[in-house]
Amino acid sequence: QVQLTESGGGLVQAGGSLRLSCAASGRTDSSYAVGWFRQAPGKDREFVAAISWGGNTPPHYAESVEGRFTISRDNAKNMAYLQMNSLKPEDTAVYYCASRSYYCSGPNPNDYDYWGQGTQVTVSS
Repeated sequence: QVQLTESGGGLVQAGGSLRLSCAASGRTDSSYAVGWFRQAPGKDREFVAAISWGGNTPPHYAESVEGRFTISRDNAKNMAYLQMNSLKPEDTAVYYCASRSYYCSGPNPNDYDYWGQGTQVTVSS
């Protein structure tokens, strides 16, 4: 079992920045990919970004965040991050961290094995 805990959400004005963190605990001794997803009220959960275990393959980004968001990870600390710049009101959502017990992953949420509880991001106009 892997437990994931997100932090760093909050209220920010449009154009601002936030950095989300995801702390992994439990059975983190094997390779795992990390993804970020988000869910806005009344909408389906959507893919935001994903990064492989070694970070040696290019991260995947949703088109809507490409160039504004950056995913990264620190395996020694069992941490993953999502740096969000130039935030827009449409980025408002609950953001979830997810992990997959495989070295890489992509945008399909069904591929992920573990999920955090989410952190709220609200972008005001």
